[in-house]
Amino acid sequence: MTNINIPVSVLNLAPIRQGQGAKEAIDAMVELAQATEEMGYSRYWIAEHHNTPTLVSSATSILIKHTLEHTNTIRVGSGGVMLPNHSPLVVAEQFGTMATIYPGRLDLGLGRAPGTDMMTASALRRSKNDSVFTFPEDVNALLTYFGPAEKQDYVKAYPGVGTNIPIYILGSSTDSAYLAAKLGLPYVFASHFAPRYMEEAISIYRNRFEPSEYLDAPYMMVCLNVIAAETDEEAKLEQTTMQQFFLNVVRGTQKPLSPPIENMDSLWSPPEKQMAIQMSSVTLLGSKSSVKEQLIKFQEKYNVDEIMAVSYLFDPEKQKRSYEILKEIVDGK
Repeated sequence: MTNINIPVSVLNLAPIRQGQGAKEAIDAMVELAQATEEMGYSRYWIAEHHNTPTLVSSATSILIKHTLEHTNTIRVGSGGVMLPNHSPLVVAEQFGTMATIYPGRLDLGLGRAPGTDMMTASALRRSKNDSVFTFPEDVNALLTYFGPAEKQDYVKAYPGVGTNIPIYILGSSTDSAYLAAKLGLPYVFASHFAPRYMEEAISIYRNRFEPSEYLDAPYMMVCLNVIAAETDEEAKLEQTTMQQFFLNVVRGTQKPLSPPIENMDSLWSPPEKQMAIQMSSVTLLGSKSSVKEQLIKFQEKYNVDEIMAVSYLFDPEKQKRSYEILKEIVDGK
């Protein structure tokens, strides 16, 4: 029997909806965290993006702190902190401080991409050397900063020492699969926008996994898109919000999250359609029974340990309902 009774979590890029501003986007981010906490979701992660006027997720640790402050039990974390943009010591101090205030509720997902264009990355970065190449060392530095004092060098993160904040390696290609396996850390694949290498990355991670003090066996999370509604027809209409979001990415345009429309073909050209659909191909879409069937098929093939759902829906109530339907499915309701 395929196991679909698995933990489900939330990833939020904190998009600005059409007709709203940054403050409303941050409020909506908190409201969704509160709603999904009540539904029994495991964790709520917030992304890191820069120089993107339609997303408010640039100061990720501040948004995490704000979300922790307005929730009670759900784990809150980063999906992820883009480590080349930050000094590991500063990350350790920030997360160590949050873990001190909110013990046992913090996750640190780490990525090696910039989360922006190269010009902005250059403005963000602490050195002109390409800090992407120091990603493995920077991850190790963070593991050390959160570990026991006796295993550390002169420079320590206060607070941070001994907090043992769980670290997750994020990836959208196969590179990070090797690193997560070697370090014996949980691995999260970004199928919600880069599904091309998903199968290969999962296989590499599982085959090469080395048990560590953090994990005995591989822990594979997959981030995917979920658009669940009362009917297949309604879900297909709601999906056009997500399709417009990906069209933005393809075109490099900066439009806020837009309401659903009847006909996407009036907006995109055939090549744009192909690219947008390819990026969002790992999507659970439809009514409860349709999404359940798709999830069973997904699990028969990949058997992942946890699903992290991204739901780009324009109407916040329909977005909450989409998460509710997914939770009902995995709970067998």
